[in-house]
Amino acid sequence: MHLPVLYNEALRELKIKPNGIYIDCTFGRGGHSNGILKQLGPEGKLLSLDRDRDAIESDFAQEMLQDSRFELEHCCFSRLQEVIENRGWLGKVDGILMDFGVSSPQLDDAARGFSFMRDGPLDMRMDCTTGLSAAEWLATVSEKDLVQVLFDYGEEKFARRIANAVVTQRLETKLETTKQFSDLVVEAIPYKEKHKHPATRTFQAVRIAVNRELDEIKSVLEQAVNVLKPEGRMAVISFHSLEDRIAKRFIRDESRGRYTDSKLPMLAEQEALLRLKKCGKAIKSGQEELNENPRARSAVMRVAERK
Repeated sequence: MHLPVLYNEALRELKIKPNGIYIDCTFGRGGHSNGILKQLGPEGKLLSLDRDRDAIESDFAQEMLQDSRFELEHCCFSRLQEVIENRGWLGKVDGILMDFGVSSPQLDDAARGFSFMRDGPLDMRMDCTTGLSAAEWLATVSEKDLVQVLFDYGEEKFARRIANAVVTQRLETKLETTKQFSDLVVEAIPYKEKHKHPATRTFQAVRIAVNRELDEIKSVLEQAVNVLKPEGRMAVISFHSLEDRIAKRFIRDESRGRYTDSKLPMLAEQEALLRLKKCGKAIKSGQEELNENPRARSAVMRVAERK
């Protein structure tokens, strides 16, 4: 089985207790989940979530489900608190792992439409059973909103050119494949960056918009604090600056306050409102992992503990 990014670091930082309750918010290929399960004793419990039906129905997931300590639920992680309350685990969870972004199986499957490197239907949904596909979204989004998405989520400086090209193109032909969309973006950009495909930022931005990924992240972080028991830990793995910025600011605000002047001592009433303790600095992949998995180069993990 392929190990997920920051595998050893995530297991280490969760400080797994043999009889604890743990949540993996993104099952994916099951690498992190399998690692957690191996460290649990007979009384330990692991619940994994995934909004991707393919991950839920994978052979490895079905194999893991033979273990009575393990449960798997098909849902987006913004439903974390709901599924925990249904099990009576609110405030009893020892650790939560979040691994944001698109998984390798999703990128590698042309039929999912995440990658401009493989021609396939322009879908991009994490959960193909609900919501608009990227093709449907691009067919209806306004030019103004598309510009904003490309700026905000892709940090694409040619957002206006690309958005105009999309709106112009769809008057004649609907964008239905990843190759169509990628070729359009390449044509719209006046010059190319070295070592970076011209469609990289645009595909990222549209994927984030279609799946409402940043809203999902904000929601699950807030819920995670409610779910954890005192001294329970959350480990958050991000793959690009927008995700990491949200996690970094959330942990900062919950560990030292939004408006506290670092040069002045914190008042007792201010400190009483804080719910997290930041655990060390951001963690990145070592050279050995980078040699084996170049996709790990952008991974950043942040850890916090419930007060």
